[in-house]
Amino acid sequence: MTFILGLTGGIGSGKSAASQWFETQGITVIDADIVAREIVEPGQPALAQIQECFGDWVIQSNGELDRRALREYIFKEPEARQQLEAITHPAIRTSIIQQLSAATSPYVILVSPLLFETNQHQLTHRNLLIDASEALQIQRASHRDGQSIEQIQKIISVQMPREKKQALADDVVLNDGHIDHLYHQLENLHQHYLNIAKEKKQS
Repeated sequence: MTFILGLTGGIGSGKSAASQWFETQGITVIDADIVAREIVEPGQPALAQIQECFGDWVIQSNGELDRRALREYIFKEPEARQQLEAITHPAIRTSIIQQLSAATSPYVILVSPLLFETNQHQLTHRNLLIDASEALQIQRASHRDGQSIEQIQKIISVQMPREKKQALADDVVLNDGHIDHLYHQLENLHQHYLNIAKEKKQS
């Protein structure tokens, strides 16, 4: 059985930098955000279900999902979020499971910003949190995404609190802004995960 590592972190924590580093080590990375986009592409069953549930206005003239319109609608209608998640979450989970089982690297990583919130951690054997102070998260995300500090604070406020994620994670890497420091911590963990993966295969 392949060892599955869950990788998570709040906005601006550096989880993308971490997942890219693991990829350079030859580890397969499955990104829940990418899967979430794939399952609503034209021709996918989930997109047809969304159209059926919300109406034709959610589909753009090119046949793609109008993410912005849907996001704004959900923001105003909280129960609509539950309807959408009831369609997308099972489809995302099914696709993730398929991709995890197809991976051939020594171990495989599931990257998800909502690893704990959506119970995707139930699919993993161990979980790694890339952690950063809120001040650093805001600084990084505002530089990268061009979002206002207020928008980023709103995103942080709806995500699971840092302390709770720290308690749920098996391993925590503090990303203090020095990329070499991040890579050094990841290198140590990578060796540890390779050993766990080897033991899992032998058992």
